[in-house]
Amino acid sequence: MAGLSKVDRTMPELDLGADLAGCVTRWLAHLELHEGRSPETIEAYERDLGSFISFLRTHFTRPPCLGDMDRLDLKTFRAYMAARRRAGLASRSLSRTMSALRTFIRWLDATGVSNNRAIMRVGMPKLPHGVPKPLTIDKATALVSAVGEADEAWIGARDTAVLLLLYGSGLRISEALGLTPRDAPSIGRDVIRITGKGGKERLVPVLPVTEAALARYLKLVPFPLEPNEPMFRGAKGGPLSPRIIQLAIARMREALQLPITATPHALRHSFATHLLSAGADLRQIQELLGHASLSTTQVYTEVDRAHLLRVYDAAHPRA
Repeated sequence: MAGLSKVDRTMPELDLGADLAGCVTRWLAHLELHEGRSPETIEAYERDLGSFISFLRTHFTRPPCLGDMDRLDLKTFRAYMAARRRAGLASRSLSRTMSALRTFIRWLDATGVSNNRAIMRVGMPKLPHGVPKPLTIDKATALVSAVGEADEAWIGARDTAVLLLLYGSGLRISEALGLTPRDAPSIGRDVIRITGKGGKERLVPVLPVTEAALARYLKLVPFPLEPNEPMFRGAKGGPLSPRIIQLAIARMREALQLPITATPHALRHSFATHLLSAGADLRQIQELLGHASLSTTQVYTEVDRAHLLRVYDAAHPRA
């Protein structure tokens, strides 16, 4: 497991007490094996907990141990938040960090290892209210077409297939890049099963144009593909990194006059927004996106409302 191996490497650097290091290792294993957290989430939680432990090392002027977790008070948590603020951490990142700490401390409490609820009294940072920033239909279509114009035909086919999965099926970039040849849609099977956040499964339809793009990529890719290994490959044959797709989109921004918010995730936002604009039911969009709560999906109604108001302002003769 990537998370555990990383803990084994970083614990000596953090100079932790052996008892606390063991708890961190077991907690990360619990997140993966029992809660089904994604590797990305586990790595983020590990980094966040590591920053807090580094703060405690400076705060106590010695390696922190498990007993220290029982004695942490409100003042200590607030001092940590202030230190992270001074380091330039934004509210959203600080909120995620505090969420990770809360999750760890709740686990210590639930397993009977430690009992300290001081962090639950710490006010979470206020987050600015934001709405997704989708691309227009024309811009999204142009972007998908443009990435196919790569120097190597198989790379263009690969990038087109990935972006069509994001825009045509609303997948997260991690979900698209995690697909295997066995997962790929085929003639007579135009629905794929996706395992999203928290291990939640959903069925997602695939457009004929996406099926054709995937078939073209699988025909052109120069590397052998195992049925259960990621089918999207980088230039040297390893699993394709999300960063490569991010850079491909970034290169298109100036040529297509795209906003800075044009990212792989913006195509997922565009998928949801364009479905809503066309009359799709909010519950259906929730299922397609794999949102656990309808309230998460409802943010797209604000995007659609903003679009309607812009159209109204531009078209009404008295606006």
